[in-house]
Parts: sequence; structure tokens; C-alpha cells
Amino acid sequence: MSEQSVLSPPTGAASPPTQLMLIGGNWVEAADGEWREITSPGHRGHLLARVPRGNATDVDRAVIAAREAFPAWRDQHFKERQRVLLRIADALEGRAEELARVTAADTGNALRTQARPEAALLVDLFRYFGGVAGEVKGTTLPAGATQLQYTRQEPLGVVGAILPWNSPLMIAGFKVPAALAAGNTIVLKAAEDAPLSILLMAEICEEFLPPGVLNVVTGTGRAAGNALVEHPGVDKISFTGSTEVGRGIASKAGERLAHLSLELGGKNPSIVFPGAVTDELIEGLVLSSRISRQGQSCTAGSRLYLHRDVHDEVLARLAERLGAMKVGDPLDESSDIGSVINETQFDSITEYLQDGLANPALHVEVGGLPPTSGPLAEGFFHVPTLFSGGDNSFRLAREEIFGPVVVAIAWEDVDDVVRMANDTAYGLGAYVWSSDINLAITTAHRLEAGWVQVNQGGGQVVGQSYGGYKQSGIGREVSLEGMIAGFTQTKQINVRLGHGATPAPRTGP
Repeated sequence: MSEQSVLSPPTGAASPPTQLMLIGGNWVEAADGEWREITSPGHRGHLLARVPRGNATDVDRAVIAAREAFPAWRDQHFKERQRVLLRIADALEGRAEELARVTAADTGNALRTQARPEAALLVDLFRYFGGVAGEVKGTTLPAGATQLQYTRQEPLGVVGAILPWNSPLMIAGFKVPAALAAGNTIVLKAAEDAPLSILLMAEICEEFLPPGVLNVVTGTGRAAGNALVEHPGVDKISFTGSTEVGRGIASKAGERLAHLSLELGGKNPSIVFPGAVTDELIEGLVLSSRISRQGQSCTAGSRLYLHRDVHDEVLARLAERLGAMKVGDPLDESSDIGSVINETQFDSITEYLQDGLANPALHVEVGGLPPTSGPLAEGFFHVPTLFSGGDNSFRLAREEIFGPVVVAIAWEDVDDVVRMANDTAYGLGAYVWSSDINLAITTAHRLEAGWVQVNQGGGQVVGQSYGGYKQSGIGREVSLEGMIAGFTQTKQINVRLGHGATPAPRTGP
């Protein structure tokens, strides 16, 4: 894949550049010859590339290749898999800028604030899981002199991983190196609207991996995604995406009792206690809101609970900070915020904004409807929007918008704000801001969320456990513990030893 082909409009070309899928070590078209056009989120109508429109036949080819590659990959000494993953990490690092620029063009995420950090995190994840590859080990039970009782952590087999469009490289980093370090082979279903960075990642990885260990299929979720979920040769499905889609995947995978992990949606609370309103707090709120990723993050702190003592000051300073952020071309170094992924998501966010603007209780502190003229009207650009006057029952405070929209809700009583924070079907992330560390920690312990941050709003850290409560998902990723729980199964082996062992039956003369 050439960087020029993805990032630059074709000059006089009759068709956009063509990319291929990786199946069994070969770069191939779809079996039926169908293609899907990938367009730029930042420039309406600009074609970035054509990719194969994979279907069930292509998924079957990929699964067969992965199954054929599995025994040899599984049976290697862990040091061999470790060496491969660390070499891949070095290669990814050497092409990190190319990965970042393709990601910015492909997803609409701003190059400086989002795409480069995502490419760097991908490198860190390959290094981390390469480093802990030797920790996939069992236990021995002290069962006496005549018994050897031990466990083995064995790979599941073929992992089918389905990726989202908001942060494809980061989520691939959660799944691919962990699955490979544990001895599995993998079939990746790239997001239908943002497959290009994943194809580039696969190109880099493929140089170091045996054929069939890593396979990438492009196409729609309805065709390729469903075929992967339902394929009897796939031992585990690892999905990141919406809760609605996750329910359907869980139902289909459950019919054949496949292993399953789901990282789904969130409507995450960010609770600000009384205290000094510092620059650090405001910057932390901006970071936790994921506004720089257009709010397109399942961990976005989009429900902002402000204590009345600091409510007005935080609102004023946060609105000023958000209003100063530059929305623009994802590949422009000066852009703080890029574009949302496609027209469907653009229209969905617009509808939520219209709902908020029609609510007389809500007040727009900054932002509003997207521009209808000028450069931003040429792409799927929304501006950061902060509503005040919110109530926990409002639609904007209950549904995942997946856009740069934050709703502020005033509070006074700790028990009341904890109740409101937990009054949601989701339970992925939460944020607590307080100079009273005892109060902050006791509040964090009361929140029904899988990931709570205190006085910080940053993103993933390799090695931490990541996953959600309630309808935000099943299973954990990113950590050693998550790798063992999510990509291996335990085999118990009992051996009778010593003088009392029963001899094997004799056969023959």
C-alpha cells in the first residue's frame, strides 16, 4: 500500500487506487470480484481507495488458512512468537508516521491529536504482548508424592476479531498481539468504512508472520462480519462496537457456544467535586470528553456532573477552551479536531443536537449545529458542543451520541450524583475530579464502571485491565490477565506417580 495512493486525490485517474485483502499469506480480491469504495470523511466525495467487498466465501477462505496455520504457530516455543511480535513492533515504529497519516485520512481523526498517538500505542501494544508472551503458563497443585496435578493455558484456536471505525489501529492492538502471543491465529474483519490503516498494518506484520497466522477480510458487517461470527471454524469472536450490534453477535455466537468478548458502548459520567478550578482540571475534562476524537469514543465522558459550587466557573472556562479548539482537515497539523466518519453518523449527531436545541431547559454554552457553508461544510465536520441545564432523564444524557457533545448536570449531594452516574444501562468508564483523594477514591469505588479514572482523563495504558460492566461488554483486554482469560483455555492434567501407579496393561506374548 502506498501512502501517496491513500492520501492524495487521483490526478486524472479513471478509478481510485485498489487495495487487496490478506488471506493465507496472499493479497487477493474478493472471490466474486466485488469492490467497495472508501471515501474521505474530511472531503465529501473524494475516493481514497477501492477494497474488496468480502463475503462468506472469502471469510471461509480466511478461516481455512488460519486453521491450517494454527498447529505450527501454537506449538512454537514462546520465544519464537515473542521474537516475531517484537520485530513487528520495530517495523510498525519505523512506519508510524505512514500509519498515522493513513489513519487520519481513513477515519477523519486529527493527525496531531489522535492519529499519531494511536499509531504509537499500536507499537506499545505489540511490544507489551511480545514481552509477556512467556507468562501464559499454568499452575501446579501440591497434591502429594503420588500425584502430579497441573494446568496448561492453551490457545483457543482461530480468533475472529471485528474492528470498529473510530480507532481501528488501537483496537487491533488490543486484539492481534494478545491473540498471537497466546498462540492463536486470527482473522480480522476490518471496519467497512475505515479499513485502510488495518490493511497497512497487515502489510507490515505479514513480512514476519507465517502465512495464515494473520488474515484480513474487508467488506460489510452484514456480509463478512456475520459470516465470521457464524463460521464453525472460528473458536472465538472478539468484537468492539455498538451495544446494539454486540447483542446480535452474542446471540449468534451463543448458538454454537463460541468463546466471546465484547467491548461495547458507554455513556460515561465525569463527576467534578468542589475545589479550585485549575487549568489542569479544564484540560482533563477536555481530554476525558474525547472531543479531540469528535466524541467518537466509547469512553467519552459525555455526562458532566458539576457541583453547584463550581458549576458556573467550570462551564465558562470549559466553553472557552472548547471554543478555541480548531476543527479542520484531519491531515492539517493545526487541526485539534477532525471529521466524523460518514454521512450517517454526521446526520445522527445533527439529530441529537436538534433535539437538544429544541429542549427549553437546555442552554448551549458553545457550539451547536454544524456549519452549512465554508471549508467545514465540505466534509463531515461537527463543532464541539456543550449544553448546560441538563437532567439525567434527558435523551442527550442517556443515549450514546458518539459525537462531540457534552451535557452538564448540576448536583449537590454525593449520594445523589453517584445514583445519577449509575443510572444507566452502560458501565464502561467514569471520571472523578477532587482534591480530596479519600472522597475521590470512595466515590470511584461506588461507581458501576469497569474503568474509573481519578483526576485524569487520558487514554489506554498498556497492561491495564480494560472492559465494561452491564451493557458495556463482556471480558477484558489490554492486560496480561485479559490475554490469558480471553485468548486461552485451561486444561487440567492429573498424573498418578510412584510405587502405587497402576501399570499399563500388557499386550502380545
